[in-house]
Amino acid sequence: MTDHHYHTRVAWTGAGDAGTKTYKSYSRDYTISTDGKPAILGSSDPAFRGDPARHNPEDMLVASTSACHMLWYLHLCAVNNVVVTSYIDDAEGIMVEGKGITSRFEKIILRPRIKITAGSDIATAEKLHAVANKECFIANSLNCPVEHEPTIEWD
Repeated sequence: MTDHHYHTRVAWTGAGDAGTKTYKSYSRDYTISTDGKPAILGSSDPAFRGDPARHNPEDMLVASTSACHMLWYLHLCAVNNVVVTSYIDDAEGIMVEGKGITSRFEKIILRPRIKITAGSDIATAEKLHAVANKECFIANSLNCPVEHEPTIEWD
């Protein structure tokens, strides 16, 4: 077994003059830093007093799930003679904010639009989504289902 370690720094930048004196006295802004990479400006979702111009954790969770699935899918296509020429995923995460229950993601739906070369097998391309889902590190770490609604066509 190989361990992989990932290190980031999340620094809150929204203290202003009063800090968390009241619920409305502080900004939800923060910066995510990883050595050698551009910083990501984050905030909470606008529904929770966040800055709509910044990335929020919910967006990043859905994007991470989509990206992980895509990278596994592309790998699996490469080793199964399916030549992908385009992959665009319009992913959606559905979060339930509950009364009396803990808020959580109910599901994430991946909707990739994929183009493959004429010599590639569409049936194989479709089946590889299930394999990619089983291999995806992020999907395996979630406690909500990740659904797939791919559209695959020849380039």
